[in-house]
Amino acid sequence: MPPEVASDAASFRQPSFVESIPQNWRGPLGLLSLSAILLGFVTLREWGEMFHQWWNIDTYSHILLVPLILVWLVWLKVDELIEISPKPWLPGLGLVAAGLGLWFIGRLTDINLFAHAGAVGALQGAVVAILGLRSALILALPLAFAAFLVPFGDELIPALQMVTAEIAIALTHLSGISAVVDGIYIETPVGLFIVAEACSGVKFLIAMVTLAVLVCFTRFDTWQKRAGFMAASIVFPIIANGIRAWGTIYIAQSQGVEFAAGFDHIFYGWIFFAIVVAVLIAGAWRFFEREPDDYGWTASEVAAWPWVAKVEASDVTISATAGAIAAMAFGAAMLAAIVAPTAIG
Repeated sequence: MPPEVASDAASFRQPSFVESIPQNWRGPLGLLSLSAILLGFVTLREWGEMFHQWWNIDTYSHILLVPLILVWLVWLKVDELIEISPKPWLPGLGLVAAGLGLWFIGRLTDINLFAHAGAVGALQGAVVAILGLRSALILALPLAFAAFLVPFGDELIPALQMVTAEIAIALTHLSGISAVVDGIYIETPVGLFIVAEACSGVKFLIAMVTLAVLVCFTRFDTWQKRAGFMAASIVFPIIANGIRAWGTIYIAQSQGVEFAAGFDHIFYGWIFFAIVVAVLIAGAWRFFEREPDDYGWTASEVAAWPWVAKVEASDVTISATAGAIAAMAFGAAMLAAIVAPTAIG
């Protein structure tokens, strides 16, 4: 091939993924990736447990979307991140240590919520430690939103069952149907209805809270509107679930229990959730204050805060920071293997 042809071909070659990353970010991202892999290996059991819950338990199936949301939120901040250079921040190592400590306590006590939260928290701390304070401030929303990777909320089921039963019995009486309630049991002329765990509305409440946090910090600027939307996102699904339970009871009075149960089985799925989301978003739409691209702080805003330069001042290198994370991960794994042998693997 003639030299000029080769030159032309080279000029049209698309840069690889690594080449598209700014030079000053390649090393830090590489070390962060290695640290994340190491922390993930140490807490592999917890990540396996969490994925099992995301995939197999309806209450947590919405979490499968959280990693995609995190990627999207980070992508929206790429231009801001390019304006700064990653600089390690020592307090981030404290977050890694706290995460690993919580993970260890959770494994030692068999409290999965602690172990799962610790596994996620250690990764969050690694991002802060290696990429630095400025990066963490720019990525504050995705870093905080990563907490929703932890499956939680089953603790609310008994309370939500009682609330649903109370709403359902009140509406049943208002609709002229005689009924007696005993906890989560509702006795009507056509039969006994039970507000089961699956009918407590917990899966939609948790999913709605997750979505509400995302909407609050990507579409609203003021805390008053954020608080209002968050409150509506908690109260409305609970009330809607009570209305759904009443609807099943009401339909059963004329169409029979089997028909009502079949209708409820079809309706009480993501159709119900979609209706709740559509109503809430439609009600809040005219109050939206910004586009998602504008969420959070910009690099220039962070640079304008004089305390940032003072707080982030440090002579530690990124490689030393990654080494400290590796040492903590290794130490946590060894301690767990000695004190709680079932914690690894």
